[in-house]
Amino acid sequence: MQKRRHVPRAVLALVTTAVVGVAGCDAVGGDSPAPSRTEARPSPKPTPTWDRSPASVVAVGDSITRGFDACTVLSDCPEVSWATGSSPEVDSLAVRLLGKAKAAEHSWNYAVTGARMADVPGQLAQAVTRRPELVAVMAGANDACRASTDEMTSVADFRAQFEDAMGTLRDALPKTQVFVASVPNLKRLWEQGRTNPLGKQVWKLGICPSMLSDPDSLTTQSNQRRDTVQDRVEAYNEVLEEVCKKDRRCRFDDGAVYDFRFGTDQLSQWDWFHPSVNGQARLAEIAYRTVTN
Repeated sequence: MQKRRHVPRAVLALVTTAVVGVAGCDAVGGDSPAPSRTEARPSPKPTPTWDRSPASVVAVGDSITRGFDACTVLSDCPEVSWATGSSPEVDSLAVRLLGKAKAAEHSWNYAVTGARMADVPGQLAQAVTRRPELVAVMAGANDACRASTDEMTSVADFRAQFEDAMGTLRDALPKTQVFVASVPNLKRLWEQGRTNPLGKQVWKLGICPSMLSDPDSLTTQSNQRRDTVQDRVEAYNEVLEEVCKKDRRCRFDDGAVYDFRFGTDQLSQWDWFHPSVNGQARLAEIAYRTVTN
């Protein structure tokens, strides 16, 4: 390799001056005055450092975050919630981040069974009074789980509602961090649960009919209905990712919940659709990994 020659600073300065002078003339014309020197632009604000050890956690969302059907049939069981539960079998996100004693005092669950994305802004309006350092969001399954595919929340409305939720949070707490979980793969839950006779009986009570009605039917119409629900879930996840990316203090799970392959051990023994205690623990692992990486 050829050695670099040492060029005296004085020569460099003369060459630089000459080049700048020529460039200035070319830019404005030979007889035009040189442009006035503009003030230097301020440096962009640095991206805030993500705090892997928040001191408080709030959860919002739907039945999954309430631990619905994880302990008893058709009942909430918040102590096994992936987000804020106290059960050692789950080791919730709050417990992993704060420790058991602190989590009992500095984590709150405002999720509501049956809630849709339209309900999340209201949940956050309550949650911000706690001034949490981290908000965990899991919502969207009920927007797809409707009586029919025609009643599913439109993608445009889903986007507007999630943006409204984020705006509610940011108006009150501009520096609070947000973890956003993807909507689960509902079609995979149908594939797993349809093998259980008890689960299918519970499904008849009205659990996610757009996906779960006529669970044994494999007609073209039934398959198209399920595919329509699945496409909508995937569109919701795209919205969650896109909106979250616009917020410097928001982390999306990159589809980890959607991609997780819930098996029979991870599904409720009561309805074979909602997460079991084991399933809640797997959700807690995903959330903790996303928040701390």
